[in-house]
Amino acid sequence: MEKVKEIASEVIGNKGEDVVILDVKGLSSLADYFIISHGLSTRHVQGMADKMRRALRKKGIRCVGLEGEKEGKWILMDYGDVVVHLFYGPVREFYDLEGLWSQAPRMDVEINQDANILPGKEVTR
Repeated sequence: MEKVKEIASEVIGNKGEDVVILDVKGLSSLADYFIISHGLSTRHVQGMADKMRRALRKKGIRCVGLEGEKEGKWILMDYGDVVVHLFYGPVREFYDLEGLWSQAPRMDVEINQDANILPGKEVTR
């Protein structure tokens, strides 16, 4: 849970919009958590990913896979049991990962200095 908090805190600190954490344990073999957010432009998304990767590396959290950085429309950052999806806003709406993973419980994120993560409600659509 600490790793998710650290990563979510970096997303929030880099002005990620509408941060959502999905608990996909038991639903996906890819990861335990998905963190989904978006930026206001492709440059914003690229900047978020770059700054996050550097800051997390300094904390000993290494990105083991990165895709989509050049385009900046959908950047996937693989941190092992946590996968971060950073979108350009309209692309996030188009792919609607929250809808695709609607059976996954959400974790609520309190936006403050500590990026507190609380158990959320299951999302139903």
